[in-house]
Amino acid sequence: MIEFRNVHAAYDDQLPVLRDVSFTIDDGEFVAFVGTNGAGKSTTMRLMNGLLKPSEGTVLLNGTPTTELRTSEIARKVGFLFQNPDRQICCNTVREELLFGFKAQGRLDEQAQEKVDAMIAHFNFDADAEPFLLNRGTRQLLALASILVTEPEVLILDEPTTGLDYRECCKVMEVIECAHQKGTTVVMVCHDMEVVGDHAKRVIAMTNGQIVADGPTFEVLRDTDVLHRADLIAPQICEISMRIAQELPALSTTPIAQANTLGEMRRAIEGTLETKEHDCTIIYENTDALVVERCALIKE
Repeated sequence: MIEFRNVHAAYDDQLPVLRDVSFTIDDGEFVAFVGTNGAGKSTTMRLMNGLLKPSEGTVLLNGTPTTELRTSEIARKVGFLFQNPDRQICCNTVREELLFGFKAQGRLDEQAQEKVDAMIAHFNFDADAEPFLLNRGTRQLLALASILVTEPEVLILDEPTTGLDYRECCKVMEVIECAHQKGTTVVMVCHDMEVVGDHAKRVIAMTNGQIVADGPTFEVLRDTDVLHRADLIAPQICEISMRIAQELPALSTTPIAQANTLGEMRRAIEGTLETKEHDCTIIYENTDALVVERCALIKE
């Protein structure tokens, strides 16, 4: 569990980056922090993994203040993926990179070797390849795999899909989602609202170093006031549901308008016998138009 209690943070003697921030993230959650550049999101992540200490207030990891924990103790529990994998990768081969975390934690044994072998096989990595000669998407996967192989309790991600194409983004998020399904707590900073909408179960919106909203993903991202204050653009599924509410108000409280993914919306349309054929046409037109804009036609 991660807990912030009235946390303030600043770099050197500059103005505060965070001001009186409080929240709790329970074990097994998938939480996305969203907001404009400079809102305090990345600073919040650095406080979570002990890279930064609060100037006021308390950050707790499993009930213990991070100020009382050694960096090595935090590293055993919390994995951190940088926005740019080139800031994280430091070894000459893929195998060495995957073993690095175990070496740093003093856990380089036969079991570690077996886990690395399994990770190499799972991702079909070339164990002897030089990491910096890999393409951007594969380097990001390697950086992510090098964290997951040590099985941290918490996975912190700073813009994990930046610079990736659509297929690479899907692959990275598939790996993250799989880790979450196995019980890993996932905390993510992300500007891509489509990624947030597809994966995060909870959203914390920030602006000017403060939290302006904290709740279930689609409650937060359907709140036009929050979107305006945090300068966010709603994911397409939210745009569709808001269009439905405007054009077909009778459906605004049905599963069709409340769906959290395009797949859920399609199933809701097909399963709602009371929906008139004309209404279905309007919904499908809205859905397909937005999906085409996303350059990936989603069908189930």
